[in-house]
Amino acid sequence: MRRRAMNINAETKTIGELALETPNAIAIMERWQIDYCCRGQQSVAEACRNAGVTPMELLTAIGEPRIEQSGDWQNKTLVELQDYIVSVHHSYTRQAIETISLLAEKVANRHGGNHAEVLDVHRVFGELVGELMPHMMKEEQILFPYVEELETTGERPESCFGTIANPIRVMLMEHETAGEKLVQLRASTNGYELPPDACLSFRALYERLADLEQDLHRHIHLENNLLFPRALRLEAYR
Repeated sequence: MRRRAMNINAETKTIGELALETPNAIAIMERWQIDYCCRGQQSVAEACRNAGVTPMELLTAIGEPRIEQSGDWQNKTLVELQDYIVSVHHSYTRQAIETISLLAEKVANRHGGNHAEVLDVHRVFGELVGELMPHMMKEEQILFPYVEELETTGERPESCFGTIANPIRVMLMEHETAGEKLVQLRASTNGYELPPDACLSFRALYERLADLEQDLHRHIHLENNLLFPRALRLEAYR
């Protein structure tokens, strides 16, 4: 049976909205390298064009949207969403950083002479870590507590940053930088393609980098396309 294409306007619907409304689309977007997180405000048409596919190909691959309760964050509170981001995505990111940092150093030392790309991986991953660690701390200690108080009390908390738009602007810029580092890592490794002489540590490094990439895409997607816009709207009504 031929799969039916979803019926949307690809010129006005953003790729971030599509990812929120049809969570089963995310796996396809990942496979086709369609940026739905850092550039979630792109139209579906523009995002597809940048990835070298047509909107019809994407919408046909997605088919009729399926309801996935586990991914239905649009009906959750902001506090629930933030708790999920911290307990799942921030926790995973910190664990992955610890493991990948050790692997990247080990592989660079052992294979850097024959595979210059792993030297780039070691360097760029270090830069990514330098972005992510303080970024998550700022969210957990400054932005998320503000949003929680805003939602639970119904009043604007006192803050050192004025409107919530200011820290959100910084978070978005940092997400953009992290996204650029992920693109650099994928380019340096030719899409995490292993050389014939790759040892177990080499394989583990690339596998964990690819896993972290996908998790960060989902993580940033939830913040850029759902948490931040809702927090901005909530503050505007207070």
